[in-house]
Amino acid sequence: MITVQSTKTVGHWTRFDWWPPIGWWPEAARDLLTAGPSASATYVLPPAASSVHSARIFTAGTLAGWGLAELSDNMELVVSELATNALRHGLRLSEQRAPRPVHMSLVRRGPLVTCAFTDPGSSVPVLRYSGPLDPGGLGLHIVESLSLRWGWSALAPHGKIVWAVLS
Repeated sequence: MITVQSTKTVGHWTRFDWWPPIGWWPEAARDLLTAGPSASATYVLPPAASSVHSARIFTAGTLAGWGLAELSDNMELVVSELATNALRHGLRLSEQRAPRPVHMSLVRRGPLVTCAFTDPGSSVPVLRYSGPLDPGGLGLHIVESLSLRWGWSALAPHGKIVWAVLS
């Protein structure tokens, strides 16, 4: 399911199942906002490894449609890392509850684009310092190095949103 909307109003996100609300922007990145066009596009990721590739394709198409194709390479890397984390850690931790999907959204505010993922898991994203022979653990370092800012927030009654802002 893909939803696209454009807006200029500011709102608040209070529900897991309506994403993103009109005008949403991460609270911790509001100081970055500048004037310009606003738009958002949402994609629901099925719980499959192929969803990461689909999220990258969705990202490239959306950014091209917004005239921001120059962001594609970096944003696709960030989307890959956040999608992988949401699918790997967010869904596994919620198996006791009824399955909830992973939602991905791209939100444009002027020259800035936030990619955000919601998942039903309660695990906290943490920058990990892995050893040279560890097979993973560098994803959030990639996100941090490519984004202006990134972060996460818990959702009520469960779940979280992880986001990154690029320009």
